[in-house]
Amino acid sequence: MLDPATPIAIYAEATMGLLNAKMAEGILRYGRNPVVAVIDSHAAGKRVREVCTVPSDVPIVADLDAAMALGAHVLVLGTAPSGGRVPPEWMAVLAHAVESGLSIVNGLHDRLNTHFGHDLQPGQWIWDIRTPVGDLPPIGTAKAAQLGNTRVLMVGTDMAVGKMTAGLELHRSLVARGRKAAFLASGQTGITIMGSGIPLDAFRVDHASGAVERMVLEAADNDVVVIEGQGSLLHPGSTATLPLMRGSACNAMILCHRAGMETLDTLDHVRIPPLPEVIALNEMTASANGVLTAAKVRGIALNTARLHEAAARQAIDAIAEETGLPVTDPVRYGADTLAAALD
Repeated sequence: MLDPATPIAIYAEATMGLLNAKMAEGILRYGRNPVVAVIDSHAAGKRVREVCTVPSDVPIVADLDAAMALGAHVLVLGTAPSGGRVPPEWMAVLAHAVESGLSIVNGLHDRLNTHFGHDLQPGQWIWDIRTPVGDLPPIGTAKAAQLGNTRVLMVGTDMAVGKMTAGLELHRSLVARGRKAAFLASGQTGITIMGSGIPLDAFRVDHASGAVERMVLEAADNDVVVIEGQGSLLHPGSTATLPLMRGSACNAMILCHRAGMETLDTLDHVRIPPLPEVIALNEMTASANGVLTAAKVRGIALNTARLHEAAARQAIDAIAEETGLPVTDPVRYGADTLAAALD
């Protein structure tokens, strides 16, 4: 639905540089569309690189009118508020966008077509990403386990630790090494970037693993498929990792972690165990104690964005020694170390 040539603006009001602007940062780093502006009145007048780790000179503007003056044709909601719902205070901005002829990319749970669909003009559209399309997927059957390719699932110690980012970097490195590889998106940011995928958390739990399985089977002609991870087995509010494991019948995993994290970001009473224990947990769960496909963690993607160079290298070396696995920050140093671990 989103033509890669269409100029876009990203709406990230009061959030640029914060964790819940990860969709904005993902699109700025990996998206195919030209981004004319980011909208955030709290950082207006700055460039993206001044407020976050994305090395982009896209300007940050105060409002939608300023973004349209720079040529925006599509408004992308780049922030994920708590609970994934559209805040009531955004509705006036969205109504203005629709009235002005802009199309909208919405990765939140609320369906904007319900509110604004009747106001759309010919050629104007609203893409509610978290609305599954097509027929209901069947119940998972572990058919992907019969494939002869490598199915690597990105797993994490928490939400928002860089699973999608590491997966995209891994895919890039695999292609550079001459592998026929695909990146399979399972969340709104990945779908927006790739133009395809499944909104995993929009499926009823009974059909979630079947949706993953169908996506993996459709990509069976690839030597390697990288499956975007969601959530974490450690997070008490997350149920996403299990259907990803079951549906993909993954036979390899990359563990994603943020350097220095000892507790979950938003639940500091939940301790992150030593990484060898986290690795064992994911391997045991993926294989269901040997009943299903065995999957080993083949490497660790360490998010060192908050560290200076020397501290980042020290953290990487320490975790490599602790786990005995290849470790890198795929954004900072590339993912070739992880790609090589999949050979």
